[in-house]
Amino acid sequence: MALQQSIDLALDANIGGGGLTQAALDDALGLVGDAMKRLAEDDASGRLPLLHMPRTTDDLASIREAAAFLRDDATDVVILGVGGSSLGGQTLAQLKDYAVPGTGRFTESPRIHFLDNLDPITFDRVLHKLPLSSTKFVAISKSGGTGETLMQTIAVLTALEKAGLRSHPNDLFLGLSEPRKDGGKNALRDLLEPEGVRFLDHHTGIGGRYSVLTNVGLLPAAVLGLDIEAIRQGAADAYEPFRKGAAAKDAPAALGAALNVAAAKAGKGIAVTMAYADRLERFTRWWVQLWAESVGKDGKGTQPVAAIGPVDQHSQQQLYLAGPNDKLFTVLTTGVAGKGPVMNEALAKRAGQTGFAGRTIGDLVAAQGRAMADTFAKNSRPTRQIHIETLNERALGELLMHFMLETILAGYATGVDPFDQPAVEEAKILAKEYLTQG
Repeated sequence: MALQQSIDLALDANIGGGGLTQAALDDALGLVGDAMKRLAEDDASGRLPLLHMPRTTDDLASIREAAAFLRDDATDVVILGVGGSSLGGQTLAQLKDYAVPGTGRFTESPRIHFLDNLDPITFDRVLHKLPLSSTKFVAISKSGGTGETLMQTIAVLTALEKAGLRSHPNDLFLGLSEPRKDGGKNALRDLLEPEGVRFLDHHTGIGGRYSVLTNVGLLPAAVLGLDIEAIRQGAADAYEPFRKGAAAKDAPAALGAALNVAAAKAGKGIAVTMAYADRLERFTRWWVQLWAESVGKDGKGTQPVAAIGPVDQHSQQQLYLAGPNDKLFTVLTTGVAGKGPVMNEALAKRAGQTGFAGRTIGDLVAAQGRAMADTFAKNSRPTRQIHIETLNERALGELLMHFMLETILAGYATGVDPFDQPAVEEAKILAKEYLTQG
């Protein structure tokens, strides 16, 4: 397993009164142990297809074929979708420098764009700047009825028509949605199928925020040339302790779930994940949606906060160290020591930083990640450490599956359904009502 997890700095025996007691953790481990039994039943019965996805290979060929279609003669590929239809793909795309600060958004060929937020100015400007004749589009909506995605798709079809390209939408578009149900309506299919646009089927048993291991997340990854089979192999690594019947304390995702459950019961109502890698920034945003929509129900749940290190040390740690002790921290690091530019000895001396001489930027980032965790602990802030030595497809697949399992088990252990999102649906219905009134 690539993922190494330690909760030592979360326990009061190691950090003092602000930490969690062993008794509280043991109680939470008992609840998560019961949740693991339910998870095992989910696996055996097949009612939770996500658990089978890491071992699934029969759909990889169709994903690669669709990716080849999107890459063929394309300078740009645009992914239309919101939330779970986009964030998983963005997370994987960061392995190829997508949206990494300083590298520029367009670093691959074809260049990939995720238009996930329906900002009218941004959308209009992107459509005007894209070379539409060599741009391909993917519209993703599990239900087919997502208002934002439908508006995006209509806007693109209109732009193609204005550019004289409307006669070839089947050459420029791909849809991804659930199969049409008998007698049922699927607005995205209704919109695109008459244009001759072909569709990939969205898995009917896996919701958007859990869909990163399906074609929803793997298609953009394949467009960028990532090893999609390795991503699933990493997910299988995260699930392997469960397949072997490990106890909760010995299965990393189960231990993480128990830590979160114990923290919530101890009044730690905020969960902060601080990743010390630019290429995990979208991961933290993906996790925020996953955690918030899955466990925030019936007056339960904790507030997820995404942070990126080292930059957010400067903007947030004052509050974290001197503000209310109501948070559980996860510090996520990678093996960057020894990497990056080496500091010139003479220049380091001139700057009054002789300790920099011969060191790399990676050495400083590694030191900062370690120091942040230790500083949290010295200030009695409960902290979990997760380390991945080499951030690649397999490691990221393991990390994604770890946090999905952790989220599901936390939901089961606290008595909430980790798969629905009734409050989100309420707002969607009201927004469409307001739109039609206008």
